[in-house]
Amino acid sequence: MLSRGVVVLFAVACGTAVANVYFAQPLLVTMGHDLAMSPALVGSVVTLTHVGYGLGLFLLVPLGDVTDRKRLVVAQLLLLVAALTVVAAAPTAATLLVGMAATGLLAVVTQTLVAFAASLAPAAARGRVVGAVTSGVVTGILLARTVSGLVADLAGWRSVYLLSASLTALLALVLHRVLPRHGGTPPTPLRYGQLLRSTITLFARERLLRLRALFALLVFAAFSTLWSSVALPLSEAPYFLSHSAIGALGLIGVAGALAASVAGRLNDRGLSGRTTGVALALLTASWVPLAFTRSSLWALCVGVVLLDLAVQAVHVTNQTLIHALHPDAGSRLIGGYMVFYSVGSATGALAATSLYTVAGWGAVCALGAAFSCLGLLLWTFTRRGVPAPATGTAPPGTAHGR
Repeated sequence: MLSRGVVVLFAVACGTAVANVYFAQPLLVTMGHDLAMSPALVGSVVTLTHVGYGLGLFLLVPLGDVTDRKRLVVAQLLLLVAALTVVAAAPTAATLLVGMAATGLLAVVTQTLVAFAASLAPAAARGRVVGAVTSGVVTGILLARTVSGLVADLAGWRSVYLLSASLTALLALVLHRVLPRHGGTPPTPLRYGQLLRSTITLFARERLLRLRALFALLVFAAFSTLWSSVALPLSEAPYFLSHSAIGALGLIGVAGALAASVAGRLNDRGLSGRTTGVALALLTASWVPLAFTRSSLWALCVGVVLLDLAVQAVHVTNQTLIHALHPDAGSRLIGGYMVFYSVGSATGALAATSLYTVAGWGAVCALGAAFSCLGLLLWTFTRRGVPAPATGTAPPGTAHGR
């Protein structure tokens, strides 16, 4: 049984690693001025980071099934330190872009850690452990912009990446000392090419995996619809909020994300189907208060908490269920699943920012509600059609849901 301290360490490491993907968003203008980058080239900083992350999900995360996960985690963290150092010291735009792509590629150590934690947890507590660790991931995503903006205001944009490199190096040392050398599921005897092909084969074979991946795509499209565009109405009349004030909104989102760790315990009780349905209903309902953002910051806060609570609950449920399908393929399952997360996030961000320009905040909320409704409809029509694997201590005959 994992101790509470080790679970917290997993969560902190996950949040720290994934935050590197999002640090640049409030720093783009400053980076561009410092390195004489054109607006188009500045925009490619975020794009390349996410492209690197998407490649890492498919190319690096599955390695957790064929090698010692402790060694893999420590190696990826140390390489991430090198990539962050390159970004912090970048003398030219080309160096910066290479460093950001490498940072995205190596930040997928987050998902290696999630799979590692799930493999170490006993089946009866796996949902709780995955919930706690995933709370760290969502917290890292939500706080990344706030932290990078504040640190950059105090010491410049390069200090953000130097600080992250230092913290990442410290985490690598601590994890090297704390994590078990051979923990969880034994490595699978596959060559690298076979490993990548088997990731695709798992999707072809497991309907539950495909279904849960679609849930991820839709809920993170809704998540990204909000978080990629909410700064736009807040920076305009009647609010004219500063970047720091807008970034602080992430603190409100964390409250919802942390509360959703309860979803892990519900999964351990065999209530994954009901948890998914309630969460998707909350996700859909969250767009009602969010639609009143221009007239009420309280409505925005309520909507943010509901949305982050719902997204986190579905995400925890998804990962708990898919890992239970084949514990020996946990890294491949989670890596492949997270590719859909990336596609959904990119789709929501691109669609929301484009739609806001031509149709305003109301249209953005309609888009987010549409993604959410599609998820709820998908759950409604499939909830009795796919048997879920046993993930906890539910008594025989209890439906785990879909």
